[in-house]
Amino acid sequence: MDEANPTYSASTVSNHRTQGPLGNNTLSAVEAILDPAALALSLWFVSTGIEGDLLPPYLILAVIVFSITFPGISRLQSSVTALAIDVLYSWFWVALLLLFLGFATGYIGAFSSQVLITWLWVAPLSQAGTHLMLRAVAPYLLMLQGPPQRAIIVGMNEQGVTLASRILETRYSKIELSGFFDDRDQSRLNQPANIHLLGRLRELPGFVKKNRIQFIYLSLPMASQPRILHVLDELKDTTASIYFVPDMFVTDLIQSRSGTVCGTPVISVCESPFTGFNGIIKRSSDIILSLLILALISPVLLIVAAAIKLDSSGPIIFKQRRYGLDGEEMLVYKFRSMRVCEDGETIRQAHKGDSRITRVGAFLRTNSLDELPQFMNVLQGRMSIVGPRPHAVAHNEIYRNLIKGYMIRHKVKPGITGWAQVNGCRGETRTLDKMQARIDHDLDYLRNWSLRLDLHIIFKTVLVVFKDRAAY
Repeated sequence: MDEANPTYSASTVSNHRTQGPLGNNTLSAVEAILDPAALALSLWFVSTGIEGDLLPPYLILAVIVFSITFPGISRLQSSVTALAIDVLYSWFWVALLLLFLGFATGYIGAFSSQVLITWLWVAPLSQAGTHLMLRAVAPYLLMLQGPPQRAIIVGMNEQGVTLASRILETRYSKIELSGFFDDRDQSRLNQPANIHLLGRLRELPGFVKKNRIQFIYLSLPMASQPRILHVLDELKDTTASIYFVPDMFVTDLIQSRSGTVCGTPVISVCESPFTGFNGIIKRSSDIILSLLILALISPVLLIVAAAIKLDSSGPIIFKQRRYGLDGEEMLVYKFRSMRVCEDGETIRQAHKGDSRITRVGAFLRTNSLDELPQFMNVLQGRMSIVGPRPHAVAHNEIYRNLIKGYMIRHKVKPGITGWAQVNGCRGETRTLDKMQARIDHDLDYLRNWSLRLDLHIIFKTVLVVFKDRAAY
């Protein structure tokens, strides 16, 4: 696996959709309404067919379902198998949330059990059916929008070729890629077989005017500023839309977005995903899920606390300094699993057969039960359920000087579990490569965060705890 680019990126789970000139606004708008409408209408049909009329409780439930599932997820690029799995997975979490709210509030008694049971299997079928119908009519929707929009890419480098490949591979796209412009000789270019080199930069303006090019993607290195300014100046006499393709060798963008500061346009290079409404969603989900989980595991907490006290002398809860949000120090709670409570300038990581680990502690660490008190850290607002795992302060001071971008993981609250942990980067990190892999996954999480991704990680964590024995 290429450590700098995890082969299984969080973007494959997150519900981020392609926007702007690489996507399709009409299809995106239809997909945004597709899932919510399918779920709401299927409930109406089922309730009307069984109850004989659309009663107020079902109308209210349909509005709630529509609200929590809007906007819908784009699935046009997925295979039929992936579509089916994705629909079932997302519906599982929605149904689980609705059932929990129904039992918690007592309002589930207002609904017919026959209607609810029928709707539980009709709803995902209606979702999958509407997505398959959209695939059948998508080509006709594209035809109604007129002819394809022509595009060219300036700069046949790695990021330019990657963009070209994605345009060509994307189904239901209105973009027609004409080819590349580059000043270098063909012998110096790694030219793909299915992409044409149209000419040099001096020929670009004439080609754009003659062929009515709508989109131009500048994939020139940021270091070549004079060439970029010259190209922009030459293109002022055209109506083409111009976009920069970031040079990822210069900087790796984290949650990049545009905005203004006192009226001046700016583009974020490295930003937290939990700003604005996303921050409210993240914190709300942390509180609700933490309270639910603590209520469910409270007997386990009492049993573990008693076992620790009987097994060895010392405190039940071990407090250790960690770096939290914005690199600020905080105290993290854990069940004590060792005979020592190290929290100094140098800390030796636990390893297999470590004599410091108690008998009960070995069981707790293997099954990740020592982390359970951290749900109290989540309620305090110091941590999240999902996020980059917090490292000991002593380890942070070592790795921040060895791994590029290490401290970016502290732009968000640390988590009890994370994207790295469910992808095999769990337990002891003896080598720099292992820590690098963990950081790469943490940054991948920040780039692609969504509530859907958090729920996926929580679900996968349960499976990992039963299967994985990497933690000592």
